[in-house]
Amino acid sequence: MVAPIEHKQQNDRPRVAWIAGVGASAGLGAALARRFSSEGLTVAVTGRSRDRLAALVDEIRSAGGHAIALAGDVTSESDLAAVARQLAETGTLEAAIFNAAGATRAPTLELTADQFEAAWRVTTFGGFLFARAALQLLLESGHGSLLFTGATASLRGRPPFAAFASAKAGLRSLTQSLAREFGPRNIHVAHVVVDGGIDGERLRTASPQRVAERGADGLLNPADIAHAYWHLHQQGRSAWSQEIDLRPFNEAF
Repeated sequence: MVAPIEHKQQNDRPRVAWIAGVGASAGLGAALARRFSSEGLTVAVTGRSRDRLAALVDEIRSAGGHAIALAGDVTSESDLAAVARQLAETGTLEAAIFNAAGATRAPTLELTADQFEAAWRVTTFGGFLFARAALQLLLESGHGSLLFTGATASLRGRPPFAAFASAKAGLRSLTQSLAREFGPRNIHVAHVVVDGGIDGERLRTASPQRVAERGADGLLNPADIAHAYWHLHQQGRSAWSQEIDLRPFNEAF
């Protein structure tokens, strides 16, 4: 087993993890923030709801961790540039995670051009803008991980998810390009295919019957997903994963 590389804090500056796409407390973005905070990193959380970000930051701080809320829109280049400037003042960026997505769902002939573009803008274009902002800081530190949340739709398209699938597939291709370009510069770029429903607020609100039907461990636990992200971040560079997939034990694939 290759031991993970340990990175020392530069000039005693805090180690920082930046997580974009943070919403509900019972969601993956929040679980990622808790996990990386539990490992001693200062977590900077970005999302559109200032209230939800503030509640999560309070929760992490109450548990003894360090967290800051940096609200912003991942489709706004100026918003992400402003967040990056604040991160540079906060500490040394060690991990950056893109968890945002535009989950548009509609039959193709009912799907509007604006809806299709919006899904691409959040998922693919937002991933590009986030990567560019984060990479500048990661390259300055000389190491780090850049991780992206994918989905079943990253690998195959099916109705009524034409917009979502094409956007997620685009994000996956982007991560492969980034991995090939920045891996040799000591930046670990990885894509996580989340193949199944996440047991979080969104699914429990929208489809409680599905949650009940799946049974115990039939949905992906956000904390378990977050553990896999931490493992990716800790991988020794002699054996980096560019892509992993995660699914419940009883999920068909």
